[in-house]
Amino acid sequence: MLYYLFQYLEQHFNIPGAGLFNYISFRASMAIIVSLLISLVFGGKLIKMLHKLQVAETVRKLGLEGEEAKQGTPTMGGLIIIAAIIIPTLLFARLWNIYIILMLCVTVWLGMIGFLDDYIKVFKKNKQGLAGRFKIIGQVICGLGVALTLHYSPVVVVKDFVPESIGKNNSEYTLYPEKVEGKTVYTKQFKTTVTTIPFVKGNEFDYAKILGSKWAVLIYILVVIFIITAVSNGANITDGIDGLAAGTSGIIGLTLAILAYVSGNIIFSDYLNIMYIPHLGELTIFAGAFIGACIGFLWYNTYPAQVFMGDTGSLALGGIIAAFAIIIRKELLIPVLCGIFLAENLSVMIQVSYFKYTKKRYGEGKRILLMSPLHHHFQKKGYHESKIVSRFWVIGIMLAIITIITLKTR
Repeated sequence: MLYYLFQYLEQHFNIPGAGLFNYISFRASMAIIVSLLISLVFGGKLIKMLHKLQVAETVRKLGLEGEEAKQGTPTMGGLIIIAAIIIPTLLFARLWNIYIILMLCVTVWLGMIGFLDDYIKVFKKNKQGLAGRFKIIGQVICGLGVALTLHYSPVVVVKDFVPESIGKNNSEYTLYPEKVEGKTVYTKQFKTTVTTIPFVKGNEFDYAKILGSKWAVLIYILVVIFIITAVSNGANITDGIDGLAAGTSGIIGLTLAILAYVSGNIIFSDYLNIMYIPHLGELTIFAGAFIGACIGFLWYNTYPAQVFMGDTGSLALGGIIAAFAIIIRKELLIPVLCGIFLAENLSVMIQVSYFKYTKKRYGEGKRILLMSPLHHHFQKKGYHESKIVSRFWVIGIMLAIITIITLKTR
């Protein structure tokens, strides 16, 4: 909203400084600052309100050190994160941008599913919360909406650079002249099912190659649904000890912001020889709000936590990361970038599968890990949760750097 206000003031009144709002970097910086302020101010007040309403976490007895101290800690703190994402985005982003609209819808939708799950747990005294099938249905609907929007929206296109000689004498397709460092270059825009794949020549993969262009949309929809469901649940599973999910998500958010900025900038995309996606840079403002929300939430969520995000926050965080990666066509980098979420997910799947297999075969279930998810395994080994979290953050930073390096690794 402020973008449009200052644009009007600059055009009609020539107010000094109003032109700053034309710069994505300035608006992204402001989004981070405002998001942090909202988290810190709104967060403290929300925690007091949750205490008053007795919206407290019921901690399962898992035999872990310090779990008794967490009993009664307020939950539903994900409301802080959601507010700190949505408000700065509404203030500083171009609201008619299709990618901004899509990310706001994903945030609200998955936040509502998580909120309903927490509400049932806290106020209905049902420890199971929202039935798993309803969570999956909600995630599938979200994935379907994202996939159909990206595939069929006429404004979601990719631009490719055309050599100057072809650009001047072309009659086959419409060309768009673009100014790059004072020079005019030509681009063609088109709809495509191409995405980025790491460690492969050209760094590109087309879903149409799997079953042909006729079935490309079906493959794409299934992939998007799977990724949003998997990453959303991965963030949910990771949110088991103080500060782990929020800190990891903040690291991932910063990486996605860099990828969105370079992919939506004609100069950087040309230099890096990567896909140029028009209007994508606007997502940097959303990413800035996301980063600020995660960092601000850590003020209250680091050990010992004053509030838990609950499913309200974790489902939304995972879904936001997945949808963001899909929009910027970096979804196949998720196994690397979201390696922490992947490891947590796999630890549960492997543990449960091995237990069932050994019980069926030997009559007694055996475990590979002392406890799953993975962070609980290290707790059982005697590591303090603060040390586990800090080391997981270090691994997350390493994975983020590797993800960025893949832009030039072919």
